[in-house]
Amino acid sequence: LPALFKQELQNTEAEEGGTATLRCELTKPKAPVKWRKGDTTLYPGLKYEMKQQGSTAELIIYDLELDDA
Repeated sequence: LPALFKQELQNTEAEEGGTATLRCELTKPKAPVKWRKGDTTLYPGLKYEMKQQGSTAELIIYDLELDDA
């Protein structure tokens, strides 16, 4: 069976130029996670950091811009 959301993403507010952390909890620990914005897959780099510990996955977005909404 595929992993499902145990706890879905919540809306997050942050200031332009700041940092935002998006977090979700999955039903399966260490399930592969792909972060997407619309049709675009996000990859780690200066802008995005991805973390996963057990069944919790996080996306950290740095240097926020209006386009990140």
